[in-house]
Amino acid sequence: MSNHIEDRILADADRWGPKGPMGNDEAHARCAPADVAAAVDESMGLQMVSIRLEKRLIGHLKEIAQHHGIGYQPMIRDLLNRFAQAEIKTILQQRLQELEKTQREQEAAVSPVASFLEGKHAAVG
Repeated sequence: MSNHIEDRILADADRWGPKGPMGNDEAHARCAPADVAAAVDESMGLQMVSIRLEKRLIGHLKEIAQHHGIGYQPMIRDLLNRFAQAEIKTILQQRLQELEKTQREQEAAVSPVASFLEGKHAAVG
């Protein structure tokens, strides 16, 4: 069951979209109050960072984002997430290979002892 406010929001939804008159009009834009912005950031697990990038790079990123119909900042966030996940996987694979190598080396180092013990058990049995 919807109320009056929800009905108004749904009725205006197309006007607020990226192609709607209100979604592209700065007269309808305003900054969220600091407490609301902080609550949104907290709920989404976001933290403001500052980074200096070349103007040319920013221009390229904006062009790419526009081509895909998205904002450049969310696109950069997605790119960084993808990079970080790929790097973590690479690091973990390298660590696993190192552990497996260490394990093989340790097994080779105790191989004479294992052979001796096997020979001793065979002689006793």
